[in-house]
Amino acid sequence: MSALPPFVLFYLAGLAACLCSGRLRSGFLLVTPIVGFINLWYLPTGAAINLQLFDLQLELFDSDRLSLLFGYLFHIAALIGIVYALHVRDTLQQAGAMFYAGSALGAVFAGDLLTFFLFWEGMALTSVVLIWARRSPAAFSAGVRYLIIQIISGLLLLTGVLLLWRDTGSLDFTYIGTAHTYGWLILTALGIKAAFPMLHSWLIDAYPEATPTGTVFLSAFTTKVAIYALARGFPGTELLVYAGATMACFPIFFAVVENDLRRVLAYSLVNQLGFMVVGIGVGSHLAINGAVAHAFTDVIFKGLLFMSMGAVLTMTGRINGSELGGLYKTMPRTTVLCIIGAASISAFPLFSGFVSKSMIMSAVLKEQFNGVWLMLLFASAGVFHHAGIKIPYFAFFAHDSGIRVSDPPGNMQLAMAIAALLCLGIGVFPDLLYRSLPFEVAYTPYDVTHVLTQLQLLLFSALAFVWLNKRGLYPPELNATHLDVDWVYRRLVPRLVQPLVTAIVAFDRGVRQVALGIIDHTLGLARRLHSPDGLLSRDVSTGTMVLWVVVLLAIYLFLSFT
Repeated sequence: MSALPPFVLFYLAGLAACLCSGRLRSGFLLVTPIVGFINLWYLPTGAAINLQLFDLQLELFDSDRLSLLFGYLFHIAALIGIVYALHVRDTLQQAGAMFYAGSALGAVFAGDLLTFFLFWEGMALTSVVLIWARRSPAAFSAGVRYLIIQIISGLLLLTGVLLLWRDTGSLDFTYIGTAHTYGWLILTALGIKAAFPMLHSWLIDAYPEATPTGTVFLSAFTTKVAIYALARGFPGTELLVYAGATMACFPIFFAVVENDLRRVLAYSLVNQLGFMVVGIGVGSHLAINGAVAHAFTDVIFKGLLFMSMGAVLTMTGRINGSELGGLYKTMPRTTVLCIIGAASISAFPLFSGFVSKSMIMSAVLKEQFNGVWLMLLFASAGVFHHAGIKIPYFAFFAHDSGIRVSDPPGNMQLAMAIAALLCLGIGVFPDLLYRSLPFEVAYTPYDVTHVLTQLQLLLFSALAFVWLNKRGLYPPELNATHLDVDWVYRRLVPRLVQPLVTAIVAFDRGVRQVALGIIDHTLGLARRLHSPDGLLSRDVSTGTMVLWVVVLLAIYLFLSFT
């Protein structure tokens, strides 16, 4: 079969979504990822498609094991997302989702950095549609901020690419590193979309404001393309080890007090990205395999959790943990599927998260990053608390909210079931995933050490949750907005700047009062000079008049500059 760039099929499907409606549109959307997956499956490794643009040779398609794995993943994610959204009759969402998926596929198969940049920006422009499609003021504001941040990322990427081209004469997308300025620019651009610490708040703001179906697509593509690019351009960059460890830990503290359950999952997404970034930073074959494998499993189980919370939002109209509870009585299928996703993200043995996360943990320990290993151990316990327990507990159990709704439409249940089966299938048969990883795998997840360590961690985490909950020490679900790092410029900076501004204003007011006093005194003196008994009635010298004119001119110039 001749090489057909995967993005072409999705772009055509996006056009079909604009021109068709009803069952014909649904048929086009469903067939696209299936045909695309078959096309990709039969493409030989190393297949390439080039395009001559002026003096530049662009590679629209260049495949290797790394890009092929992400290609398979994005086709699976698109199929699940399409099935989940089949009940939606919104041209904007459906066309936007297809163009977005196509841009993500174009990015991971781009053979040069300029082509990668074009698809990188394509993702930004098409993904924001899924936020605005909710058609609420909060979604519009979050979408505007999201788009601004994405464009800034694109500008940094383009600047870095142009500097690299100037210095090396090449646009090949290979190892970049941080030895030059262009490397730092590109790393920062990728770090924004990978939700590096202090650069992540756009994700927390935007994803929960998207439509229930749009969030499933958003969680699958943008951040994973960034992980792909980091794995290709910056493997073994030690800075990423510490950045990733920070990413894995700090979201836990926000997630445990967050009330909006989709925002909890957004924090959990940053947490899981941290594990991947650590693996890329370690840079060994085992670590890279673990990072890429965890990106694969995360798309599936995080998508399942976002779908289960999307089902809750769709059926109840509510998503705050304080307003939910007791839904297991009337939404039993959604409850079970959500628990499978929770077990997967918590890395229970026999679930997909275990076979990928344990690779990263083993690689970190093997390369003697002992402190980072302890941080990841803490992060593993934390994710079990806020995603493995909190999400299903507060949504489906906890107190009885009195809400009685049924399970969501059949297509939503089917999409969740497909994701759940993949979580179980990969967990039980990890070789299904391992054989497609970039490097040869000589790793066995199910040995006594790995299994017992993880079970002990999960057991003690569960006991800690139960104890804290029974004692009333677990953080309550509050109806509040957590500013996260936005606190820096919404609270800290104003508090630091306000005293300085106040001092400047007071100084300015004092100077003006003194100047106005001088003017009043001068005008009063002038009036006395012009009075019949004043000095002007006498013989006033020309020199005196000139002196007053100079004084008045100086006062005028002083006031003009202040």
